[in-house]
Amino acid sequence: MKVYWTKDDKRGEEPPDLSQVPEYSQRLQYLGDKQQNCTIRLNHVTQKDSHMYYFRFITDKPDGKWIGTPGVSLTVTDAPKSVSVSISPSGEIMEGDSVTLNCSSDSNPPAEISWFKRETTVGSGRIYNISKISSDHSGEYKCKSRNEYGEKYSDAVTLNVMYSPGNVSVFINESAKIVEGDSVTLICSSDSNPPAEISWFKGGTFVGSGRIYNISKISSDHSGEYKCKSRNKLGEKDSDVVTLNIMYPPRNVSVSINGSREIVEGDSVTLICISDSNPPALNFSWFKEGESSAVGSGQSFSALQSGRFYCEAHNQHGSQRSDAVTVIVKGHLVIIYISTGVVCGAAVVITMLLI
Repeated sequence: MKVYWTKDDKRGEEPPDLSQVPEYSQRLQYLGDKQQNCTIRLNHVTQKDSHMYYFRFITDKPDGKWIGTPGVSLTVTDAPKSVSVSISPSGEIMEGDSVTLNCSSDSNPPAEISWFKRETTVGSGRIYNISKISSDHSGEYKCKSRNEYGEKYSDAVTLNVMYSPGNVSVFINESAKIVEGDSVTLICSSDSNPPAEISWFKGGTFVGSGRIYNISKISSDHSGEYKCKSRNKLGEKDSDVVTLNIMYPPRNVSVSINGSREIVEGDSVTLICISDSNPPALNFSWFKEGESSAVGSGQSFSALQSGRFYCEAHNQHGSQRSDAVTVIVKGHLVIIYISTGVVCGAAVVITMLLI
């Protein structure tokens, strides 16, 4: 007589002796004498061992084969293990795509699944769907598998969402007032993935590249509107313009004469002081060569006497004087006609006096 345990009850086939099956032979042990006690021990059980098991005995009599039904059910319970996350579709993820995260877990009884973005719960269930994905969805995700026997987290997976440049802006690392001779740095800030290439423009003219644009010893020629362009393979975007307003002291100071520089005594000529400065000069002083103190103030000055006059223009960043101009004042020219009665052919005396 032969007795043994098997896990198959297939009609028409001889069920195998588990002690002869490789996956059981090293783990199965008979504790009884196989006569009156056929108890077995199965060591190192896993969930794969969950089956219906049957006792089989065979005699030397015709039709002397029997199998014990309904058998014994073995259910192996286990805490979650082999927890992992897969991403569909694989490859690059573009902004606007739909993405599915799938949590795989080996456990019995089946586990409850929770989803986390970093430490924040974002969903539940074996599948986590994100439709119309955006850059805000970028980050590390993981799932937690939990049943009554324990819990386990998957390793984190990273959603790296590709998107065109946005939030492009320019920052000036200088105070509101930029004075000629200062060094100024313009910084372009841009949000994009992959990182963008940066170009700089003054007006419509390209002036540099890279996230940082430096201007050392700035001058009034650098005044104007600047912007940066952020560009990657998915698109491009310009920043708003920023204006560099360079302050500088008066220069190119000159005197303009309103009218002729030669006048008649009693009249006046208006002299106007012209200068280039930022902010515009508001204080003007007038001087006559040979005199130590100012003879006038204001952007215009009325000259009443002969001499060489010049002006000085002032703002908070400095001053500059013009070259001198010459004003000539002449006396009155009075023509007096003196006539006497004369005969034809006599001489006439005309007297002209300059007063």
